[in-house]
Amino acid sequence: MSAPWTPERHPSLTGRLARLGFTDAGHAERLLAEAAGEQITVVDPMLDALGGAADPDLALAGLLRLLAGLDGPARAALQADEGARQRLPAVLGVSSALGEHLARHPGDWVVLSGDGAVQRPRPQQLRDSLLRAVGADPGAAEPCARDAGRPTLEALRAVYRRHLLHLAGRDLTGAADVGEVAAELADLAAAALEAGLAVARAEVPEAELCRLAVIGMGKCGGRELNYVSDVDVIFVAEPRPGQDETAALRAATRLASALMRACSASTPEGSLWEVDAALRPEGKSGPLVRTLASHRAYYERWAKAWEFQALLKARPVAGDLELGEDYMAAIGPLVWKAAAGEGFVEDVQAMRRRVESHLNKRTDEAERQLKLGPGGLRDVEFAVQLLQLVHGRADETLRSPNTLRALSCLSEGGYVGRDDAAGLASAYRFLRNVEHLLQLHRLRRTHTVPEDPHDLRRLGRALGLRTDPVGEFTTLWRRHARGVRTIHEKLFYRPLLRAVARLPQEEARLTPEAARARLTALGFNDPAGALRHIEALSSGVSRRAAIQRTLLPVMLGWFADAPDPDAGLLGFRQVSDALGTTPWYLRLLRDEVTVAERMARVLASSRYATDLLLRAPEAVAILGSDAELAPRPFEALLSEALAAVRRREDGDRAAPAEGAGPRQGAGRDTPAEDAVAAVRGLRRRELFRIGVSDLLGLADVRTVGEALTDITTVTIEAALQAAVNKIEIERRGPLPTRIAVVAMGRFGGHELGYGSDADVMFVHDPLPGADERDAQTAAHAVAEELRRLLARPAPDPPLQIDPNLRPEGRQGPLVRTLASYAAYYARWSAPWESQALLRADPIIGDAELGHRFRRLIDPIRWPRDGVDEAALREIRRIKARMESERLPRGVERRLHTKLGPGGLSDVEWVVQLLQLQHAHEIAGLRTTRTLAALDAAVEAGLLDDGDGEVLSSAWQLATRIRGTMMLVRGRASDLLPTDHHKERSAVTRVLGYPGTGDLLEDYRRHARRARAVVERVFYGVTD
Repeated sequence: MSAPWTPERHPSLTGRLARLGFTDAGHAERLLAEAAGEQITVVDPMLDALGGAADPDLALAGLLRLLAGLDGPARAALQADEGARQRLPAVLGVSSALGEHLARHPGDWVVLSGDGAVQRPRPQQLRDSLLRAVGADPGAAEPCARDAGRPTLEALRAVYRRHLLHLAGRDLTGAADVGEVAAELADLAAAALEAGLAVARAEVPEAELCRLAVIGMGKCGGRELNYVSDVDVIFVAEPRPGQDETAALRAATRLASALMRACSASTPEGSLWEVDAALRPEGKSGPLVRTLASHRAYYERWAKAWEFQALLKARPVAGDLELGEDYMAAIGPLVWKAAAGEGFVEDVQAMRRRVESHLNKRTDEAERQLKLGPGGLRDVEFAVQLLQLVHGRADETLRSPNTLRALSCLSEGGYVGRDDAAGLASAYRFLRNVEHLLQLHRLRRTHTVPEDPHDLRRLGRALGLRTDPVGEFTTLWRRHARGVRTIHEKLFYRPLLRAVARLPQEEARLTPEAARARLTALGFNDPAGALRHIEALSSGVSRRAAIQRTLLPVMLGWFADAPDPDAGLLGFRQVSDALGTTPWYLRLLRDEVTVAERMARVLASSRYATDLLLRAPEAVAILGSDAELAPRPFEALLSEALAAVRRREDGDRAAPAEGAGPRQGAGRDTPAEDAVAAVRGLRRRELFRIGVSDLLGLADVRTVGEALTDITTVTIEAALQAAVNKIEIERRGPLPTRIAVVAMGRFGGHELGYGSDADVMFVHDPLPGADERDAQTAAHAVAEELRRLLARPAPDPPLQIDPNLRPEGRQGPLVRTLASYAAYYARWSAPWESQALLRADPIIGDAELGHRFRRLIDPIRWPRDGVDEAALREIRRIKARMESERLPRGVERRLHTKLGPGGLSDVEWVVQLLQLQHAHEIAGLRTTRTLAALDAAVEAGLLDDGDGEVLSSAWQLATRIRGTMMLVRGRASDLLPTDHHKERSAVTRVLGYPGTGDLLEDYRRHARRARAVVERVFYGVTD
């Protein structure tokens, strides 16, 4: 045995201990003097390592307690292990709690020795270790503890802390970074939950009735857990095959409760942590365990935005992992579906403000909060999650539940500047390191930076700060917090606030007195009514009302800049009321000035667009970008529409196999009706997109006509497919014929207006060997079903299918074979039918049949010999008769944009006559589009440039006026408004004219010039 350690034998010890960093060198010297000689043999060569610890005094005391519990061979082994001699002081100098654990379990020091001390355990190793601790078989499908008594729980805690000791040894010596530490802590928590569930199975005899999955949430789900933290979970259960659901849920609830007790119960070895299930549906008021279907039903119907935000970090961690993955497959997509509404942003901001407000009432704590305070961890996490939820719907690379990984992806994708991302990542790592050091000290849940200088010194030294640990730590912490707060504010910046700030203070507050005065000054016709709308929108203490109070002062000015401020404010209230308690669009308006301003202009200009917006409020999101307002490509629209039909078709065809037959019954739509309803929803959204582009001057006449034709074509194509599917199911086999739909009139000319019917003809061609009568019956059934599906009442502008341009009109069959069309045109075709075929375009249905139909009608509409004198006289006679008979009685002919002199009909008949006369030899005239044919006629010299420009300008102006009247009034009209001041003024302003008289004068001038060309070219009148 070595001689006792005495001051006489080590006269310079006190000074050495002081130089090494011991704060109470005298006390340390006394501890050494009291230690047994065998302990001193180990301590002496470790003094330098002890002096390098975060708290040398704490490290020395812990080491001496450990050595007191070791026998001679163990002390010798420790003395010989250089790695352990470095890791032990690092751990003991930070964590008194782990020092106490080693005092109780001195043999656990070995986890800090040898090569294993620096190796990271796999999640499966952690799981197996903790299951063995409770006497469960790790290889069993559902491990069960031998018993559920206190010794089992104590063993679980002891082994859990041994793993914490192993991890802390790597953490505090730099062998693991903060991300790896947080991930391993989450894996260790998952293993503990699995062990707790094994204990629960031993306690609950009826456990075999159910399957139970544990979904990790929060930091556990994101694999970024702290050393000491509540572990957030959600429980999902399913009955085993043949078991009663009620009994299974009762058993699952008992299992979940027992699991929670197994982790949180206090024992002589302490507890692990609280298992917190408050993030479940309905929170603590809801059932602890739900089935998968119950979870999905809740999230689809009732969940708030913050609940979807929480699901961002959901991950199966224990129990039935297959059931857990089913949960993720069912619930995961809802996160991104909900995020598309962007309502999350307001909830995140409101939640952050509430926390800050609460903290600000305790200023001292707010200043020292690592987690919730300004510039704290939550500022980083909330900023990252906000960007994830906004951009992650379209970019799946952003969907990581881990903060640092998500931040890296946001930087790589360009959503966050590199410097900002690097600043946030650096601050986050620093703050998490400090949080870990705080919690390791006593293994207690804390996020508050201490005020005691001794504790601050320990933190600073643990972070490697030596010159002035307290001052350097404080400076570094404050710098990171300021940086985080600056970037956080930038990411949450709202451009609309600048506009609010420019308002006078009394107007920005929107008091009733200020609002009434401002409404009068802005030109609202009914200030009292407007004030009622404002009060309805902004009164109360709800979040919606608060946002409205921010928005309305600015939007009132934008309403006043548009034709009808009163209608704009009314529309805004209607949209807000329609959205109920989910004001997701208000966040968009507040953060995007362009969206808010455009919405105000649209609502105060267009009844048509307002009605569409009331029925599809999510369309507000497209207002922020010119690119979003551009008409979508035809192929993309068609793909989306047909996908909607296929989804319903697959479900419908699966139904008979279940014995239920097609989904039809009282009060329920058929799959075909469901499909067409979805497609009509798509059409509603696209009509809004086109209408807004038109109103904002982003689309010209040709673009609008093509876009309206495209969405009409897509709608009918999808409805045709749905009709075919339905008839084939009813017939129990494929159709015996092929079907095509021929677009006619303005539809065929790709010149549809907002209120146009879809003129069509139906053609079919029996398959080889098919019975012609059966084929005709099937084709007729499809055509009737198509018309029925599109005629069903729906909350969108109607799409009327008009087949009256078919041979023999209403007296003829609705559907003809290709051969029947050929026979009819060969024998009975009149000049007007050849003229009608000029706009025939078989663009829907069977493409090959459509091509054959074109080949059939081309010689008829583009006759080789042109138009003889008799046919010319007949065409002119029909035109003159139409002018005299089809104009409504009592209207001013010169103001009728369609049938009046110089109107649409005049220009179109000129173009069509030129096509009948010359299209056979001039390829450019072989088009269904009026303006394209007009351009070709000019190029071919059939019209001089001046005449072509006159006709083109008149046609485009008339088309613009008709479209604008539909947009403004919400109903179609061919007559220029003259007697209703508000509508006349609105149409005038939307078209960009200074006054009503300017519009009338311009139209009359264009029409007069166009009529002169018509007289010469069409009627052959010369001066």
